[in-house]
Amino acid sequence: MLSKSTASSTRERGIIRRIGVRLEVRAYIDAVYGVHTTSGKSHTGCAVVLGDGGPVYNKSTKQKIVTKSSTEAELVELSDSVSQSIHMRNLLIAQGYTMGPVIVHQDNLSCMALIQKGGPCSEKSKHINIRYIWLCSKVDNGEILIVHLGTELMFANVLTKPVQGSNFIRERN
Repeated sequence: MLSKSTASSTRERGIIRRIGVRLEVRAYIDAVYGVHTTSGKSHTGCAVVLGDGGPVYNKSTKQKIVTKSSTEAELVELSDSVSQSIHMRNLLIAQGYTMGPVIVHQDNLSCMALIQKGGPCSEKSKHINIRYIWLCSKVDNGEILIVHLGTELMFANVLTKPVQGSNFIRERN
């Protein structure tokens, strides 16, 4: 149960949306491997932010397929969620705005290496289905830019796992 001071300090909080210095679409995409023990599926979270403000799209859900590694779970989530960001970017372009690539924040370096290489990097990743490698073409043609962001700074953590204490307050803010 929340104390009166905690309840009153969060009840009035809202999502602040502001463009800031530059209009850009940023996505924070994260996955937690194999946490749904009855099905063996991973859990994913995605938050899409427009400009400097709060999220305009959030998703937290069980993945549709069973993956064999945390790298594959992250790649599946990127493949499933980055399209929302691309659609938002394309809508803004159609409205006449000049847009750079979607900035996709990712905390899994193995997943980023897989996308950069354009396919499996080792024997451990050769099982990953080629359908997820379409992300490479999105990077190559400049629609998205995947940027590493440490797990402790990942905005989407709160959408994939229990976050408490100071970590929760930091991500909430």
